[in-house]
Amino acid sequence: MSPSPDIKLDLQRAERVGFDEAIFCAAKSGLHLHQILDQAHDQSLRLLLTRLSTVQFSQLPEAHRARIDYEPISGTGYFGTPHDLSGETRVAVVAAGTSDVSVSREAARTLHYYGEPNVEINDVGVAGLWRLLERIEEIRRMPVVIAVAGMDAALPTVLGGLVGSVVIGVPTSVGYGVAAGGDAALKAMLSSCAPGLMVMNIDNGYGAACAALRVLRAIR
Repeated sequence: MSPSPDIKLDLQRAERVGFDEAIFCAAKSGLHLHQILDQAHDQSLRLLLTRLSTVQFSQLPEAHRARIDYEPISGTGYFGTPHDLSGETRVAVVAAGTSDVSVSREAARTLHYYGEPNVEINDVGVAGLWRLLERIEEIRRMPVVIAVAGMDAALPTVLGGLVGSVVIGVPTSVGYGVAAGGDAALKAMLSSCAPGLMVMNIDNGYGAACAALRVLRAIR
């Protein structure tokens, strides 16, 4: 095995900003992940793992795999026991298409890790606007809406014109040609005419969930 760089977990993050250490697993070696989880276990830390591939998960030692609640669609894992769920559902996580679900599920799983119940509403993109209108009253009841869309990314703008909730747009890398790996979706959201639309980076469901949590904590 090659030597690994120093691994220093952020042990005071929860005290500073109210979020546990989160581990972005993409591009990390199995050895790095093993050592991170060893440190977390030794210090009785719980962690949220993001972008954890099925291959990476399968390569972890059995003892660590047994400690992780892993969900392959979102590539998220809970290492240790997540936060207790609160009673009221206050967030809708809305995905334009089933191709966007890996990102929307990352947002939903992050919210669930932090004890925030949420409703997932999938495949309601504007190509079939009737699907969104069937659920609009349910969405409208939520103080925060995370809207996940690729291609032309019209969904967050449409929602921003239909509901008074905080709307957090998440562009995804889904789409052909000029969609350019989510660049077109990002620019569409940034240039939206819907006032007050918040926009995250491409495919950043985790960041959208953290933004939603900050909003909800501010309005409790």
